Amino acid sequence: MSPMHTDRRGRDGEGGAPYLLKGELTFPRDRTALLVIDPVNDFLSEGGAAWEMTKNTVRLHNVVENLKRAIQGARERGIPVLFGPMAYTEEDYVHHELHRRSGINRIMFERKMFLAGSWGADFHPDLQPQGDDIVLLPHKGTDVFETDLPDHLQRLGVTHLVIAGMTANLCCEGTGRRATEEGYDVTFLSNAIGSESIPSYEASIHLNYPLIGNAVMKVDEFLAAVDASTEAPVPVRVGDTVRGSDHLEIGEVEKVVEASETHEAYMLVSRGVIFKTDTYIPLNAVVKHAGNEVFINVPRLVVGQMPWSEPTTRKERQEKQGPRAGEVERLYGSRSPSIHGR
Repeated sequence: MSPMHTDRRGRDGEGGAPYLLKGELTFPRDRTALLVIDPVNDFLSEGGAAWEMTKNTVRLHNVVENLKRAIQGARERGIPVLFGPMAYTEEDYVHHELHRRSGINRIMFERKMFLAGSWGADFHPDLQPQGDDIVLLPHKGTDVFETDLPDHLQRLGVTHLVIAGMTANLCCEGTGRRATEEGYDVTFLSNAIGSESIPSYEASIHLNYPLIGNAVMKVDEFLAAVDASTEAPVPVRVGDTVRGSDHLEIGEVEKVVEASETHEAYMLVSRGVIFKTDTYIPLNAVVKHAGNEVFINVPRLVVGQMPWSEPTTRKERQEKQGPRAGEVERLYGSRSPSIHGR
């Protein structure tokens, strides 16, 4: 097998880690997990080492109460809740010099944040792990996958990872990005996430999450989608509200057309205030269905740049998929990849 057919992990394949989702538009209870990152006093309680930085977004979005609702709602529905906290010891700084690794590590060091065994590193009193909840080993950077999280997700058979907690542009974003690269279906709960500033929160929620994940939802929408997963699958319907992966409203479904010999299945969103032309959105762009809302994995800000001014044909779909791997002589045309340092 040629090198271009092997991904960076050495597995046979053509696209790296496979996407674990198998076509569901809801959250299957037996394969969904809620990951709550850093729900601790230093971030969420007055007097915490980072409270003066985080208090604005935490209060603005009622983060503690929304986290509490998300956690309790997940427990009631049999969805595993995983807590991903941080904790630092003398060895982290003396032997590993984490305070020299990055800007955020330096800030945490100088402000004495998340010191192991301290009140600041402990869970917020309203967000204490209970019963069968899972508490992960502490992460030392912005990626919770650098803990025992992967082991727990694999053991539980998780394919859908829902992320909430702190902070929007660092651990939530870093972990969500890694989860997407590992093949998980990633959803961010926008009103159960806080940040150290309003600009960083807005950038993550409206710009970054919609591109690195599959959906940005509110807690109530997530729980409604979980509830719908126990019922018969509901197809996209005329009258449904269409939202982008940034949660912004795109429009209302006017028509749903099944696939034919010449065209892919699509839903029609008529021109209106937002879009000046009719938009024919492929049905396979729909990744979530919650009540009468459907979510596509394209931000509204980008929908107008998609080639959706008319239904996608089978030929166009094939062209978008590109050539078969065995038909490609040179991966980059003018130069093959450098293998093993050569």
